[in-house]
Amino acid sequence: MAMESRSVKIEATKKLFKGKKFRVAVIGCGGIAQTHLEAYKNIPEVEIVAGVDIDPERLKIMEEKWGLPKKALFTDWKEMLKKIKPDGVDVCTPNGVHCAPVVDACNAGCHAMVEKPMAMNPAECEKMIAAAKKNKVKLAVGFQQRYSPNTQALINARDKGQFGKIMFVKCQALRRRGIPNWGVFGRKELQGGGPMIDIGVHILECAYEFMGAPKPVAASGNVWTYFGNKPSKTRCSWPDWDHKTYTVEDLAIGQIRFDNGAILQIESSFVAHIPKNSIMNFTALGEKGGCSWENGEIYCDQNDLMVNMTPTFISNQDGWGSLFKIKLQNWVDACTKGTQLGAPGEAGLAVQKMLDGIYRSAAAGKEVTIK
Repeated sequence: MAMESRSVKIEATKKLFKGKKFRVAVIGCGGIAQTHLEAYKNIPEVEIVAGVDIDPERLKIMEEKWGLPKKALFTDWKEMLKKIKPDGVDVCTPNGVHCAPVVDACNAGCHAMVEKPMAMNPAECEKMIAAAKKNKVKLAVGFQQRYSPNTQALINARDKGQFGKIMFVKCQALRRRGIPNWGVFGRKELQGGGPMIDIGVHILECAYEFMGAPKPVAASGNVWTYFGNKPSKTRCSWPDWDHKTYTVEDLAIGQIRFDNGAILQIESSFVAHIPKNSIMNFTALGEKGGCSWENGEIYCDQNDLMVNMTPTFISNQDGWGSLFKIKLQNWVDACTKGTQLGAPGEAGLAVQKMLDGIYRSAAAGKEVTIK
């Protein structure tokens, strides 16, 4: 009966959008929204019908570059929802302005895509999920790395028993000198944190997906600020960040314990003294094998030999832009065809609980429980 009911819902959803465009309003028209808009160009069933931003220069870009008329440009998303009545909203605002527009959109009957991290804390995530469920709309979180060919290849190997029980995963999201010199990435009150919540979330969410999404039960961690809140003469590709308003960490280290006994460790930094410009990777140790996400390598025993398996080809996807297209296509398909969401709100909540646990542990100076 459950499968039959789902099939009926899928057919009803398809019928609703048959021959019609999926009308999307973008809330927050800054840098990441531009990447979304480039991806939407390759999703023909989508029509961008409105832009919302408090910065008139960004609205000007929506008009001049993306062809939106002035009547489709707003500084208030509530006004936009009332006048435009879009099918879905794509929320690309700073983290502190994720929850409110998503909840308002869901209450207006709109589907919602929200950039990572899902919100500032688990309580906001739960509020967003509740609004989506109440109004029977789709809520997706912008976790593109779970769609990457490397992530999917390692998940496929996991499903075939290549690793056995996964015991330990180590994540790294490190930049040698990469403090953003645009936006509000250095302001804790608007972002919730620094590199851990901004770039650490990328590798954390795909590593967690690879692990099979076990239940996190405890977190420990610490954070340090030693560079970003001071002026610097060191030459780098992203100079002149606003050190006077910098209130986030430079380095965060965390450890998560799961209910199945597995451990995940994560290191994330904007200014790590490492030998290259950046590291974005996770490695895993299982009872039967291990792996590295960065190059898709698998380490195991075969024919009484210790073997390192390096793939010669994983995918011809064209990098970052392709991942955005895939994640947005997944959301659009779920909204218009009733297919499964790859990263629903519940996935965002689980990741948020781990991020929140690390920051709470750093503040408390001890391990904390994740409820």
